[in-house]
Amino acid sequence: MTAALQYDIELRRGATFVLPVRWETEPWVYAAIASISLTAPVSITTASHTIPDGWNVAVVDARGLTQLNAANNPPRLADMRRAKVLSATQIEFNGISAASYSQHVANSGYLAWMTPHPLSGYVARMQIKDRPGGAVLLSLTSDANGGITLDDAGKVIEIVIRADQTEAMTWTSGAYDLELVSPGGVVTALLEGAVQVSSEITTPII
Repeated sequence: MTAALQYDIELRRGATFVLPVRWETEPWVYAAIASISLTAPVSITTASHTIPDGWNVAVVDARGLTQLNAANNPPRLADMRRAKVLSATQIEFNGISAASYSQHVANSGYLAWMTPHPLSGYVARMQIKDRPGGAVLLSLTSDANGGITLDDAGKVIEIVIRADQTEAMTWTSGAYDLELVSPGGVVTALLEGAVQVSSEITTPII
């Protein structure tokens, strides 16, 4: 079983907290690159791809324009970039300018990404406790209005902690994990880590 990803979160008292989570799994998926633009932001064209918007994507084995190539094979987290999907044949890396990069050799290289795990039929649950095994400070679920939304089409698990919930927090630190439960009852821990709560400056005027 794969260990949960360590990811610490910080909440601000009185502010809404939103965290999109993407469940990546093997095998790797590849799409041949047709061209890479020398523009800001850089856009990459393929014959076709199935990348969900916002997914982590790496470039491997591109020739000419090698500045985007992953340093590792298979790519590691540091090699991945968040993809903005423009169409079924084109993505961009919005934070990257390729205006000064080398000319790409057409029809060389691949986009590489991990398979999006299906979310249909799953339920999600998350608890924040004062310490592992301790008292529950906050519980979220994928039930209606439970704070977690499972978007199978977009392959996104969205965690939302409302402003009124963070406003009511009298504690400042804790620990959490996020679990997904399959239709067959298999439990997978996706995320775990520390929780910190910071004080707000602006407060409601009554």
